[in-house]
Amino acid sequence: MNALLIYPQFPDTYWSFKHALKFVGKRAAQPPLGLMTVAALLPGSWKKRLVDTNVERLTERDLAWADVVLLSGMHIQREPLVAIVERCRARGLRTVVGGPIASSVPAAELKADHVVIGEAEGLIGELAHDLELGTAKPVYQAAERPEMETSPLPDLSLIKMRRYSTMTVQYSRGCPFNCEFCDIIEIYGRRPRTKAVAQVLAELDQLRAAGWREAVFIVDDNFIGNKARAKELCAALAEWRNQYKINFDFTTEASLNLADDPELMQLMKDAGFSSVFLGIETPDESGLIASNKLQNTRRSLLDSVALIQSYGMQVMGGFILGFDTDGDDIFDRMVEFIQKSGIPIAMVGLLQAMPGTQLFRRLRREGRILDAGHGDNTSDNLNFLPHMDAQRLVEGYRSVLKRIYSCEAYYERVKLYLSRTQPRNGKRKWKQQWLTAGNARAFVTSIVRQGVFGRQRWSYWKFLLTVATRYRHCVGTAMTLAVMGYHFQVMTRRLSEAVELATASDGAKNGPAQDEPAL
Repeated sequence: MNALLIYPQFPDTYWSFKHALKFVGKRAAQPPLGLMTVAALLPGSWKKRLVDTNVERLTERDLAWADVVLLSGMHIQREPLVAIVERCRARGLRTVVGGPIASSVPAAELKADHVVIGEAEGLIGELAHDLELGTAKPVYQAAERPEMETSPLPDLSLIKMRRYSTMTVQYSRGCPFNCEFCDIIEIYGRRPRTKAVAQVLAELDQLRAAGWREAVFIVDDNFIGNKARAKELCAALAEWRNQYKINFDFTTEASLNLADDPELMQLMKDAGFSSVFLGIETPDESGLIASNKLQNTRRSLLDSVALIQSYGMQVMGGFILGFDTDGDDIFDRMVEFIQKSGIPIAMVGLLQAMPGTQLFRRLRREGRILDAGHGDNTSDNLNFLPHMDAQRLVEGYRSVLKRIYSCEAYYERVKLYLSRTQPRNGKRKWKQQWLTAGNARAFVTSIVRQGVFGRQRWSYWKFLLTVATRYRHCVGTAMTLAVMGYHFQVMTRRLSEAVELATASDGAKNGPAQDEPAL
């Protein structure tokens, strides 16, 4: 049987990094790890082909080859996923949809012949058998959450590796916390399930053998959900890096209580973790308490961030606007916090009530849900009725983005972060291998786009001068962040232009104001 695995396209958002990826000649940030894992679970006798529409076109030739099409995606990919399903079914192809989207969108709305809800390891054998016999059921529901030991090596042979900026490895699933707005704990549970150290090292060996030498993202829901196991893995990663003399830069997601454990932070640093994404959410403690983000309370958020940064790990922060507790001052407080934190990549989004979450259920009981949402927290389309005036919330959100991603504000955060990661006593505490062919290309492209033709070129050159004189130990990091800043500035400018266009269009529809003469 010919199985065609298809990954739908992501929209161009702050999270896509699309405009930064062009600097290094990449088409997408990460490959579809879920589909690569599903492919490894399918029968060995099946022929498999994977098309990631973020890096290549889905052709009629691909569809003509296939006997069955398997798709996976997240809520934000819903529209392109359904469009692909309809295209396949119009050709008479059987379609199977799984992944996180299947746990949050009613099966009928996905329009597929077969929908898989839950994790695939425990049911893919039954599904494949039924597909071969032509007796597959409309819906397959995982009976339990499988242990990670049952997850195979992902099939690297199916992807065009060089089109991605980062490779991915999954070590664990689940998170021990209970945040009201989070769908991760609803889909993957609150008991962190981890792979054995040997499994993770086998995946890294596979990447090493394939010639990969760039960044690796540990795509966990919370890497430190089980701190004891995380420490064991970090020690093994450090030994593995020393054995093979490979300086993979690891990135992951964790919770802010990482700052409570100096031993773990040192182990992560020794293992090669260069950055970590933290869900900070809001500087307003009442908002953290109301959303049950208790792990972020009773502590100084700013001090916690600075401590993690001092271990050489760049902190990327997730922030949310739209909590019921947000007052009119939240926008200024958010900007102030972000600037003081030295977090260059501050992902600020509007609250989304995702289907299946505690938040969605509460707001539905209160009669405040407008629709099932779209999964894009950077869009100004709210799917619930906020306590704050909706227009005020959206306008405040836009103002925050404009302020934190102005060149001056962004470069100030980068410099603050760089100052916190300076080596002590004149000694380098970690190595950076940044002078690669890809980074050289990015450097030249950055000089041309940002330094020669950029709208804020004087701020750019002032920043580079500061880096050259004060932060020479981390030039590579500084240039990477400058390129990332370009993406955020492009997205912010487009947001402003879209708002201005919409405002002008509304004005034209409504006609001239009464106190203005018509032209």
